[in-house]
Amino acid sequence: MAFVYFILAAIVTVFAAVKLSQYADVISEKTSMGGMMVGTLLLAGATSLPEISTSFSAAAIGNADIAVGNMIGSNLFNLFILAAFDFLLRRRRILERASRDHIYTLFLGLLLTALVILALWLRLDASILGIGLDAWIIALAYIFGMLAINKLPKSEPAATQSLPQTEPANPSASLSARAAIARFIAAAIIILGAGTALSITGDQIAVITGIGSSFIGSFLIAATTSLPEAISVFVALRLSNVNMAVGAVLGSNVFNMIILAISDPVYTAGPILSAVSNSHLIIAVGVFFMSLLVLYSLLQKKTISNFKYALPSAIVILIYFIASYLNFTY
Repeated sequence: MAFVYFILAAIVTVFAAVKLSQYADVISEKTSMGGMMVGTLLLAGATSLPEISTSFSAAAIGNADIAVGNMIGSNLFNLFILAAFDFLLRRRRILERASRDHIYTLFLGLLLTALVILALWLRLDASILGIGLDAWIIALAYIFGMLAINKLPKSEPAATQSLPQTEPANPSASLSARAAIARFIAAAIIILGAGTALSITGDQIAVITGIGSSFIGSFLIAATTSLPEAISVFVALRLSNVNMAVGAVLGSNVFNMIILAISDPVYTAGPILSAVSNSHLIIAVGVFFMSLLVLYSLLQKKTISNFKYALPSAIVILIYFIASYLNFTY
């Protein structure tokens, strides 16, 4: 029955994510918040709710590998999602159309990922007020990083950030901003509940299959809890909102790092990053290099060749499969 409940929770997550993206698009159109702001803050935070409930639940029941693997694996899968859409839609140049302001979020994500890699390598056993020293450092880096991003100058939106207007209209476009916000909150709560179910059933699947919590957390649960991001990117692109699509992924990856840090006090057996399998280091390094390639794609000059444009995304996809394989065979 664990598999049945897992699939049902995943289906509910997908449905709620579709509605969440539609409401977010309305909010970006009918408020002063643009697509980038809605994607990076609202949509990224809401689509990360399954990761919050999953990691907190896993940490509470003492399964550090699922708690940590879910967060790092979700970041790996999120970048895979973005690269896959960019590669498949390479003629539309998704990352080329996106605002250069996304590099601020990417730089913060790279910093936080580097800190996680360092923590997994050093295995610090030091704690302050019952929270691991590494978790404190990651949390403080996130806070100061977000404050710095808010103070950095923002560029003007590019003239052609949207995809060609051949996409279907948003079925929720007639909603007022207030109604869209209310429904956005309701969809987010549904996603939060589904994420808790994914955590509990995922832990049961790890026991039943004997595959191991590290791989289950980094691959199966991470991919499933990242379904909201995948659906959000898909819906945002169909609604021609490129910045919301890119912001949802990059913002979610940054948000996941702070979730990883605040999962530490929920795990009562010590610093959570010192209690997990070494295989998580493979995934974290994969996330770091994938982030660098996405950064390159955002910064590269406009090119005539679709092959040259899509090459970084193709490499990101390759790294995803290599990291997943190495994690499984470790």
